[in-house]
Amino acid sequence: MRRAVVAACAVVALSATPVAAQEVKLVQKFNDWAAYVSQGSPKVCFAVSQPRKSLPRNVRRGPIYFYASEYPGDQISGEISVKMGYPFPPGGKVTVTIGSDSFELFTKDEGAFVEKPEDEAKLIEALKAGSAMTVKGRSARGTNTTDEYSLSGTSDAIERAAKECASEAG
Repeated sequence: MRRAVVAACAVVALSATPVAAQEVKLVQKFNDWAAYVSQGSPKVCFAVSQPRKSLPRNVRRGPIYFYASEYPGDQISGEISVKMGYPFPPGGKVTVTIGSDSFELFTKDEGAFVEKPEDEAKLIEALKAGSAMTVKGRSARGTNTTDEYSLSGTSDAIERAAKECASEAG
């Protein structure tokens, strides 16, 4: 989970300033998803997307991202995380729905994470097989949100991120 927060910060920094853009590099864009690689050590690679639609529209939120990350130095592959753009209440949950598959994520600060590695593998497979994903959460202020993502390009972006970090796996 800590590693996912680092990746989230890197992409937020990337979108914020040109200087910070040196921290991560866009490897390739695949429709609605993209593969990135960190420029520092330890090496981190990730596939990322932003929602095509967020409801309610009148709510102020920070940047929103969905990640599948690789941490070869820690031998972690396919770690899922979501940056929701708002803080969660203690014990908050996020629901990810792809087709008939539903996954419950735990929350910390502005992020949501999968608890068990075997559930991450199932979620990765659902991402690759699906065409759309819905992510629902509730902020610390009690606002219910729904983010809709396209999954076009997911498989290619996840595979490219894994390939970028494959040489670093130990």
